[in-house]
Amino acid sequence: EDQSQAAGENLAHVKLAPSNADFAFNLYKQIRDESGNRNIFFSPLSISTAFTMLSLGARANTLRELYKGLAFNLTQMEEQQIHEGFQRILQLLNDPQREVQLNMGNALFVDNRVELLQNFLDRVTNFYYTETVSSNFQNPPEATREINKYVETKTHGKIVDLVKSLDEGTVMVLINYIFFKGTWERPFSSLSTRDDDFFLDAKNSVRVEMMHQNQHFNVHRDEELSCWVVEIPYKGNVTSLFILPDEGTMKQVEDALLKETVSNWLRSLKQRKIYLDLPKFSVSASYDVQSLFKKMGVTEVFSDQADLSGLAKNHLLKISKAIHKATVDVRENGTEAAAVTVIEITPLRLVLPPPPRITFNRAFVMMIIDKTTDGVLFLGKIVNPA
Repeated sequence: EDQSQAAGENLAHVKLAPSNADFAFNLYKQIRDESGNRNIFFSPLSISTAFTMLSLGARANTLRELYKGLAFNLTQMEEQQIHEGFQRILQLLNDPQREVQLNMGNALFVDNRVELLQNFLDRVTNFYYTETVSSNFQNPPEATREINKYVETKTHGKIVDLVKSLDEGTVMVLINYIFFKGTWERPFSSLSTRDDDFFLDAKNSVRVEMMHQNQHFNVHRDEELSCWVVEIPYKGNVTSLFILPDEGTMKQVEDALLKETVSNWLRSLKQRKIYLDLPKFSVSASYDVQSLFKKMGVTEVFSDQADLSGLAKNHLLKISKAIHKATVDVRENGTEAAAVTVIEITPLRLVLPPPPRITFNRAFVMMIIDKTTDGVLFLGKIVNPA
């Protein structure tokens, strides 16, 4: 009995994957609609973790809206399973044995005049490994500095000055951070990197450093959506998908971004030799999650009607601000450059059709997926890598 129960608990995260993927692609579409022609990059898993953790203190309609926005279907799983699933995701992601630097965590900065309910504290600590920090919000600049320093440390200096200022009357700030530093399973050689054009549109281009590799990759040509899908794996059971729409088909590909489409791509990947050109890029983006969530029907938690009575004694709380910032750095060896020379010797064999050349020299979509949990760690669209 105990064994099967333990196994069941360990699989809680498997049940979450479809909901988290639905949430990721729903949110992508909201961001796209307000991003115009800007780069997009965010961590869906980070945002859903933060709000699911918060849901431990939400009640009544505030809770129902949150679950609906996060794409959880309570007819298919119980609340307890949702939190156990995230607990497992956090354990698996932060596993120090992995060949990848991946840290995700949560922190709650709480005004020293607010007394959190013990039950809430126990659960955010148990399921979400949340650090609770008592802060002096009567001195907003000091509290801002403290929060920013915390985030900067946890993201190894990648994200600085996350919080610009705190609204009057802020009593709590919820932080979720994710840091990922991956090395490609097969690095690009920096000797092959050349300057090249990246097309912003039909008329305008920018110069980028274009990396090159001719190797066997997992590739899929989606004729229906007119795009190439290339998988570039990292060490440590994390992989990335780069999706290159043919000219003029980006919107069609974005509209089709659903978990079904992506699992279909993953199933259809085949090893084949290609000439791959991929730009080096470093992109960061920040989002006001509040406005995005409101478009997804999650409004109450941000309003005076918010019911967060499971959080703190005698305090009427609402969320006044929700910000998300993510950065990505793609280079020859993954994220930090090192020169590698790879010489591949292939035996003579039957004449095959020449390998296609897949050149990411126009807007493309990318996602970084953790294969252990099937979690979408990051999702983005690179419109201008320069």
